[in-house]
Amino acid sequence: MKERIKTDLIDLMLVPGLSGHEDRIRHAIRDRLDGMGITSQTDRLGNLVATFPGTGPSVMLFTHMDQLGFIVRRIEADGLIRLERLGGVPERALAAQEVLICVGEGHDVPGVIANKSHHATTPAEKYTVTPYADLYVDTGIASATDVEAAGIRIGSPVVYAPRATALADDRIMGTSVDDRAGCAVLLEIARHLKDRTSGPPVHLAFTVLEEFNLRGALPLAQSLQPDIAIQLDLMLATDTPDMDARGDMVLGGGPGMSLYSFHGRGTLNGVIPHPAMVHLFETTAEAQNIPLQRSAQVGVLTDLSYVQLVGNGVASIDLGYPMRYSHSAREVCDLNDLVALAQLLDAGLARIGPDFSLERDDYT
Repeated sequence: MKERIKTDLIDLMLVPGLSGHEDRIRHAIRDRLDGMGITSQTDRLGNLVATFPGTGPSVMLFTHMDQLGFIVRRIEADGLIRLERLGGVPERALAAQEVLICVGEGHDVPGVIANKSHHATTPAEKYTVTPYADLYVDTGIASATDVEAAGIRIGSPVVYAPRATALADDRIMGTSVDDRAGCAVLLEIARHLKDRTSGPPVHLAFTVLEEFNLRGALPLAQSLQPDIAIQLDLMLATDTPDMDARGDMVLGGGPGMSLYSFHGRGTLNGVIPHPAMVHLFETTAEAQNIPLQRSAQVGVLTDLSYVQLVGNGVASIDLGYPMRYSHSAREVCDLNDLVALAQLLDAGLARIGPDFSLERDDYT
C-alpha cells in the first residue's frame, strides 16, 4: 500500500491544477480510476465522483484536487509579468520562487518570481517583504508581443513549478502536497471499495475550487444529498520550533481528526464535527491500534464547512494527515501517516451499517 500511495502522490504532485483550472489533474485522477475499472463522472464545475453502492447511511468521502497559485494580471511592454494571488499564498515565501505558467500541456512556460539583486538591496529592504502586487515574473521573453505569442494572456493560470522529492524516513517534499496527498489516499480507498462485498453507499469525490472559495464541493453535495460527509485535508503539523505552541500534531504520528476549525478572516465558518463521527473514528482507531491525533485550530478551513449545511444537515468530520510548511512551494508529509489514514478510513467505513445511528442523543 505504501508504495502505491507514494507513486500516486508523486505523480499527482507533478500535474498542475490551479483552482478553477483543474482539468489536467482531474484527467490524471480519472485515468487512474479507469485503470482500476472504476467508472466516474464529472459535474459541470469539474468535480469528479465515483459511486460505490451499498446499504445504510450514504457517505460523501472527498478531498480537493485543486491547488493555490496565481493568475496573470498584467503583461508589461518588456515582457515581465505581474500576478494576482489565488488562494492563501504567503507573500514572504514568494521571491525567487520558480513558477509555471500553464498555457497547455507541452506548451507551459517556466519563469521565476524576481528577487531584487542583493548588491542593490538597501539595509531596510533586507528585512521587509515585498507585496505581491510589486513582484513580477521573468520568463526570459523580452516583449509583451512575444509573451502573448507564447500563449500567455491576462487570466492565464500560474502555479509553483511542480516538484516532488522523496526525503529520508518516508517523507515527501514538494508542491501541492495539499491536497494531492488526500487524492492519493482516496485512490487507495477506491481500490478497496471496488472489491468489497458489503458496506454503506460511498460517493468518492475529488473536488474543485477549495483554495479559491471553498464552495466547489457544494453543488455536488446538493446533488448527492449524503447523510455523512468525511473530508480529507492537511492537519497543521506543530512539531517544528515555529509551530510548537499551536498544538500536538506530529509528523509521522498518525492521521489526524479535527475537533474544531474556524476561520474568522472574511469567511465566518468552520466545522465542529458530529459526535457520531467522532465516536466512529475514535473507536475504530482504538480497535485497529491506529494512533489518532487530535487537532483544534483557528485559521484553518475546508470545504466541509459548506457541505455540512446541505439539506437537513450532514453528519460531518474533517480527517487528515500532518503536514509541514502549508501553502509554501515546498510542503512536507509522511507516507506512514497516509497509509494509516487509508487504513482508518477503510475500517471506519466498514462499521457504517444499516443500523448506524446519526442521532446526536445516542452519543452525547
